[in-house]
Amino acid sequence: MARIAVVTGGSRGIGAAISKALKAAGYSVAANYAGNDEAAAKFKAETGIPVYKWDVSSFEACSTGLAQVTKDLGPVDVLVNNAGITRDGMLHKMTSDQWYAVINTNLNSLFNMTRPVIEGMRERGFGRIISISSINGQKGQMGQANYSAAKAGDIGFTKALAQENANKGVTVNVICPGYIATEMVMAVPQEVLEKSILPQIPVRRLGQPEEIARCVVFLASDEAGFITGSTLSANGGQYMT
Repeated sequence: MARIAVVTGGSRGIGAAISKALKAAGYSVAANYAGNDEAAAKFKAETGIPVYKWDVSSFEACSTGLAQVTKDLGPVDVLVNNAGITRDGMLHKMTSDQWYAVINTNLNSLFNMTRPVIEGMRERGFGRIISISSINGQKGQMGQANYSAAKAGDIGFTKALAQENANKGVTVNVICPGYIATEMVMAVPQEVLEKSILPQIPVRRLGQPEEIARCVVFLASDEAGFITGSTLSANGGQYMT
């Protein structure tokens, strides 16, 4: 029987690539999304992957949504915390709404999504929790105090949860992508990409969403059972730890 995987923000960008890669690897995938009904419907039609709409910043919404996934597909074996937003601005001009929107979606969502499934994973003796952080959670980024704080928090969450569950067959890891060729990055003017961004990346190109997806598929596999509490940097050499 196929293992059940849930991917937050799973119908667009890196999340869509992850959802499709997990399905290709034999998982039964549920793709969560926040608000773009048109994009989610198109994704479902193209991939056959069921989509579920809820706000990952709400614990109640996550509990209800995950209960529905469990009813439809079965208990969750693999959780990919991918959903994220940006509300950039220098801190001295940042509003509290900008701060809390990013913290709630990019960090608190890890608790909201993980808490409803972790007990079941422990009881069944298997689980894979994989969170998508960012290079900016490792090195910081001007104008992104909120985003960098949240993504750094994702790494700390991973390390603590990995220790708590290592003896229960549940691994917890985090991936930190660099610049990936998503809609958001590709919207940057070509001149800015070529003069300001690509020179920072030793491999001299953007990453592809599918490259992050392959990292997820490996960490979700049985073969990755000895890897837990790890931070996997996928950034073309831009930041080395």
